[in-house]
Parts: sequence; C-alpha cells; structure tokens
Amino acid sequence: MAIRTILTVPDPVLKQVSKPVDAVTDETRALMDDMLETMYAAPGIGLAAVQVGVPLRVIVMDLAREDEAKAPRYFVNPEILELDGDKQPYEEGCLSVPDYFDEVERPKRVKLRYLNYQGEKIEEWAEGMYAICIQHEMDHLQGTLFIDHLSRLKRAYAINKVKKAAKRNAA
Repeated sequence: MAIRTILTVPDPVLKQVSKPVDAVTDETRALMDDMLETMYAAPGIGLAAVQVGVPLRVIVMDLAREDEAKAPRYFVNPEILELDGDKQPYEEGCLSVPDYFDEVERPKRVKLRYLNYQGEKIEEWAEGMYAICIQHEMDHLQGTLFIDHLSRLKRAYAINKVKKAAKRNAA
C-alpha cells in the first residue's frame, strides 16, 4: 500500500468524468487499498479515485468515528437507483478543497448499486451521513465538486483560498 497525492482545485483532472471498471481485479483492489491509506492519512471519510489522479469509478469510505474500530467500505461502479425526495442540508468539506466547508442540500436517502471489494454486486439504501457522503463522492465521478453546488462567489472564494494556501506551503 502507498499514500498517493490528493489533487486539489483547480486541477483539471478533478473535472474529468470517471470511466467504469470492467471487473474488480487485484489491480483494482490495490488501488482501493492505496486510496484507503491515503484517505486515513489525510484524514478524511471518503475518497474517489479521480482525486488521486485515476479517473475510474471507484470510491472508498469509512464513516467510523475516531473512537470506533475502522469500518472501510469499497464501491466500484456505484449507481444511484432511487432518491428519497426529502433533502437535508449538511456542512460538507473535501480533501480536494482543503480547509473549506459549506452547506449543501442533498437527498437524505438513496438506493445504491455497486460492486464491493470482492466484486460482489450490492444493492442497499443509504441514509444519514452515509447517504450524504456517497452522493458527495459520486459527484466526483462525474467531475463535480461540492463547491459546484454553491454560488459562483462562494466557489471562487473556495478556489482562491486553496490556491493561496498552496502558494504559502510551496514557499
């Protein structure tokens, strides 16, 4: 396993639409292992492959709290089959938009289909934080960041904040 570099805005790779994975192979699992290690080191709760420069439809996630045992989840070719009509606001952040948080409204329940780490097909409902996080990560697979759900002014502010931080860190 290896920690990979997480791309940040305005890197154009983050705007790419991710391609489906043909099958869950050892190579796919190695990517997911690297992504999980990268996400834990960041630290974060979800990461899409495109965020580490690999535009494939792969996501890792772990919603366990610091005082709980790790509970990693793996999603290959995830699809949302159904949305619950009710939306809820939630303050989101993103490893590709470091140190910026803002409120986004998303459906509070979604029905998913995906392949897991072993390549088995799973269908299930996600709700609460799980629903918010999977929708956020699936946006990445379409080349969308959570700041794309915000006003143009807020989006520009977030990108400028990340650019300034990167310049400070490079100096």
